[in-house]
Amino acid sequence: MTTGPDAAVGYPVRAVADRLGVPVATLRSWNQRYRLGPGDHEPGRHRLYTAADIAVLERVVALVRAGASPASAVAAVRVPVPEPGDHSALLAAAFALDGARTAELLRSYLDRHGVVGFWDELCRPAFADIVDAQRQGGCVDVEHLLSWCVTAALQAIPLPRAESAIVLACTGGESHALPLAALHAALAERDRAATMLGANVPTEALVDATARIAAPTVVLWSQQESTALASAVAACVAAGARVFVAGPGWASVRLPGDVETLTGLTEALTALA
Repeated sequence: MTTGPDAAVGYPVRAVADRLGVPVATLRSWNQRYRLGPGDHEPGRHRLYTAADIAVLERVVALVRAGASPASAVAAVRVPVPEPGDHSALLAAAFALDGARTAELLRSYLDRHGVVGFWDELCRPAFADIVDAQRQGGCVDVEHLLSWCVTAALQAIPLPRAESAIVLACTGGESHALPLAALHAALAERDRAATMLGANVPTEALVDATARIAAPTVVLWSQQESTALASAVAACVAAGARVFVAGPGWASVRLPGDVETLTGLTEALTALA
């Protein structure tokens, strides 16, 4: 019987036990007693542990070795997953500037619902509420904390080892790169490689990037009209790239007929597939 990972789904119990240095019987006991590890089980198939399952187990094992009982260790590391549409706990942690709690809530939701649900159901509504609060004054610190924690959660998703023909970039002067980070992570989750250039990318750098890639596809993000640079679009098209634009900044910009506008994460994933 193999003890290595099945790259598509997860790791068998023997591989996890060897990695953690605990008996297989212990993992099976914890799974039965505390529901720690694989959830749904298909008849005729081995229970497979995900990377998220293993991360939780590593923290439990560390606490047990430090003297905690298994029950107290499980209680200490288990973070309730917010319900879809309920971001109140996340906002409470962010407004308290509790980075650790904010990160745990984000990670638990991402592990359960994937990048699209994480972004559309949890992060975007939370940021919208923070923006509303900013109209009354302040809360910029809260936005920055949440942005940092969301970025860290998305960057924890393993990147595929493959050549990328997709370039993701903010236009020159644009600093809001978080939506592109969500797209980058969602592509990686689907084993699609993409090159992330991030915020404030000069047009010359975009042209240089397209020259390094065969048959490039470029996604340009603009949050505001002042950074929706038609010149950047034109330069990428002239360099032979297929170009998509995304973000509210492009709403009133006239674009070449072969340039497509992306209006959401799910639509972007479909278009880039």
